[in-house]
Amino acid sequence: MVDLRMIHGIDAVTEPGQVALMQAAVNFKIGNEKLVKVMEGASTHLRGLLDRQGRPDGALRIAVIGGGCSGLQYKMDLVDGPRDRDILVPSNGVNVVIDPKSALFVSGSELDFSDDLQQGGFKVSNPNAIVTCSCGESFAA
Repeated sequence: MVDLRMIHGIDAVTEPGQVALMQAAVNFKIGNEKLVKVMEGASTHLRGLLDRQGRPDGALRIAVIGGGCSGLQYKMDLVDGPRDRDILVPSNGVNVVIDPKSALFVSGSELDFSDDLQQGGFKVSNPNAIVTCSCGESFAA
């Protein structure tokens, strides 16, 4: 029998022909709504998106990246859960994950959703933003 651990980096081998994968532990912190609060409209829309993707226990990842008219912008993705060093914030029945660097920029923010035809989508109300772009997509802190 070939030891599959050496070939594929698998952590455990059970009975011949069966392989059990051991997941590495993810080290993350639990945050609270002082970091980011999800409003009812965003929560409802986010739960619907996660359910449609077959990720009922998934989360919304919020990151702050360089770019946009004002220098910083939000990046949002649906993910299965937190990564190492992330902060997981349960809020209004959904989970939000944020990396520690982005957390410095979004602390105290509220996430809402608008279905407005022209300005619809997820909206971040960020008390740390000292300048915002007129399009609402970027900010400076």
